[in-house]
Amino acid sequence: MSVEDFNRLIRQRRSVFPKDYTGEKIDDNMILQMLENANWAPTHKLTEPWRFKVFCDRGLDKYAAYQAKDYHDKYYGTEKFLEKKYQKLLNNPLRCSHIISIGMHRDVESTLPEIEEIAAVACAVQNILLSIHANGLGGYWSTGGVTYSESAKSFFDLGHHDTLLGFLYIGVINKLPEVSTRSSILEKVSWCKK
Repeated sequence: MSVEDFNRLIRQRRSVFPKDYTGEKIDDNMILQMLENANWAPTHKLTEPWRFKVFCDRGLDKYAAYQAKDYHDKYYGTEKFLEKKYQKLLNNPLRCSHIISIGMHRDVESTLPEIEEIAAVACAVQNILLSIHANGLGGYWSTGGVTYSESAKSFFDLGHHDTLLGFLYIGVINKLPEVSTRSSILEKVSWCKK
């Protein structure tokens, strides 16, 4: 891959949402390759804190039911409960090929600051997002849906000291995402040369 191809890959990657997925199944081996790419993210002291649980096939039904029930139990009977959102939580996962929960494993004996472990997981997720785009698929990192409660951890195979950081929704897309723009990097950088 040339430097130009690499730059284009990064700049053209976009979040693509379930409404734009076909529902077609992606081969599990392709998902496994994306997870292997995640495994090569930078990680201080090689702690490799990322933990993933993959939902596919009938597992998508289980995930959808769990998040919809979580929302219903938390908000039903209040002004925050929206039937439209409840239905979206039930149905959007079923448009996906795979959903991957993103966890950060925290070693209680570690001397590393928690933020370093979170940053390592974010780098792993970026590797997956770039892999999704490189394979011509759609995906996005969602932090909504499930309440980030202690009780949710066991459903996502996380321990007491671990942290749930969201979910990757992945699917075959029915249209290419629109090109986005960014403001100039010059507005976000200062240089110190002396």
